[in-house]
Amino acid sequence: MIVAAPCYRSPAVDAQDERTQVDPTANPWAMLASLPLFSGLPKTVIDAAVAELEWITLPGGSLLFEAGTPADSVYFVVSGCLGAFGSSGELVGRIAAGETVGEMGLIVARPRAATVRALRDSELARLASGTFERVLLSHPEAILRLARLSVERLLENAPARSSTPAAPRTIAVIPHNPGIDIAALAAALVASLSRLGRVDLVSSARAGRHSSQWFHEVESRNDFVVYAAEPGDTAWTQMCIRQADVLLLAARAAEEAGPWQVLDRHAHAAQRAELLLIHEGGIVNGAAARWRQALPGAPCHHLRGPADMPRIVRLMTQRAVGLVLSGGGARGFAHLGVVRALREHGVPIDLVGGSSMGGILAAGVAADWTDDQLFERFRRSFVETNPLSDFTWPLVSLVSGRKVGKLLRRELGDIDIQDLPLPFFCVSSNLTSGRIAVHQQGPLWRWLRASVAIPGVLPPVFHGGEVFVDGGTMNNLPVDIMRAKNRGPVIGVDVATDPTFTSDIDATEAPSFLNLFRRQHRRRKRPNILQILWRSGMVNSTTSRQENRGQSDLLLMPPLESLDLLDWKSFERAIDIGYRHTCERLAGGALDSLKSSLS
Repeated sequence: MIVAAPCYRSPAVDAQDERTQVDPTANPWAMLASLPLFSGLPKTVIDAAVAELEWITLPGGSLLFEAGTPADSVYFVVSGCLGAFGSSGELVGRIAAGETVGEMGLIVARPRAATVRALRDSELARLASGTFERVLLSHPEAILRLARLSVERLLENAPARSSTPAAPRTIAVIPHNPGIDIAALAAALVASLSRLGRVDLVSSARAGRHSSQWFHEVESRNDFVVYAAEPGDTAWTQMCIRQADVLLLAARAAEEAGPWQVLDRHAHAAQRAELLLIHEGGIVNGAAARWRQALPGAPCHHLRGPADMPRIVRLMTQRAVGLVLSGGGARGFAHLGVVRALREHGVPIDLVGGSSMGGILAAGVAADWTDDQLFERFRRSFVETNPLSDFTWPLVSLVSGRKVGKLLRRELGDIDIQDLPLPFFCVSSNLTSGRIAVHQQGPLWRWLRASVAIPGVLPPVFHGGEVFVDGGTMNNLPVDIMRAKNRGPVIGVDVATDPTFTSDIDATEAPSFLNLFRRQHRRRKRPNILQILWRSGMVNSTTSRQENRGQSDLLLMPPLESLDLLDWKSFERAIDIGYRHTCERLAGGALDSLKSSLS
């Protein structure tokens, strides 16, 4: 038997909200009659069931039953929310107020098929198997109704198991220490959330002496609820943790990082913890790495000022726009035109990623550079100075790679990927493991250098005993990686539109040195060594690129066939093509489609 646990109680009550707690046992008959299973059944049946009900308060994170245990009862969720977990601990379904849980095990006489825990502080009514069976046997219509409800639940949860998790609705803001103005931070969060729907803010003073039923009603009336926690392991902070889908952990970036012991004690598996680093002015380099040591794997948000909060809110609520930029050499300049067009049309860019040249340009976007800064810096690095002109003895590559490494360090410095204002990733190909490598931390310049290391053209990056080359050899349009983050719609930009890679000669040998200078030879169409190596490196990613195109919510493919992959002087032309193409697509309905996915 489950022992009822006390709900949060506070002596303080907001004068503007004097409603007392709602006791579900005050009118159990009405509660039971309102449930889909019992609705419309004779009064005598409901009376018999009410007499057998056991009332349970289940704190958030608490276990209701485990998979494999005997099915000895059915539960009715009065308030709160439960979660069903699979064998690997993954959340496979939610049981909301008004639904039943555990009935299938009784019907088929089998052990529990899943582990069920409370996702919120929840009120439940338990009906023992004997009473449940008597209700069903005496009223066949109840059996039919139960079967219908069970099928409906299976149909609802089936796609959820194979798709992305539901967007969070409750957020607990938890300060690391008393020095953080939690009231101001929570108010800023509420202001940004209000653009997406109805939102309510609950503090310890407002919560007063209310039970889980009151919290359930607050959540039912709103699209989002923000819980403003307290520093330390207080009763109110524990309550906030139990009620939250997302735990937003606020800390001052410049302060010494410390553990989050309150999470270890009270958080449960279905919750998502995210780090919010508060910066006074510019981003403190190295802060993300320090603070994430205590929260391995937790996403990190940088809050420099009010302008960052809407983006952080979109990221947490899975309404963020992810931008993925493909490799494509000099054609990659078209990405700058795409970014300019998106910004002009009010499309937010909340997180970015890319491969090869697309990774380099995406890094500029992640650094929060303006359009003018993007154009000026990349013109200086790739047009005024050809980055592939430092030819060397071809022991491992045609060029030394010094110019590329130098320009990356000059424009990006020694910043860690985690310290970029916008979430960012780039990809390279790990020749040691034979797998794609996704870089989301570490020196930005190093992993961008790896991402553009075209085999045979630029030398590989050797690091940690492994060998990394151009990401485009395995995944030139990593939309799948962005999609797996489950942050919202994804815009994929593919500038590697392949021209017909042909030649008008018939030969099996390289031309002689003398023939290189003959007029007739110069008129013939023969790819040079750089073009051959570049094309060879991208061939293997053709299949993945086609698949990733289909995963984009908006796919942009600027018509760049006339531009050579190594034509760095086509800078302005490529930008213009990317800009015009994006404007045309947005004007043609793509903008409305994006906005609908963000609402």
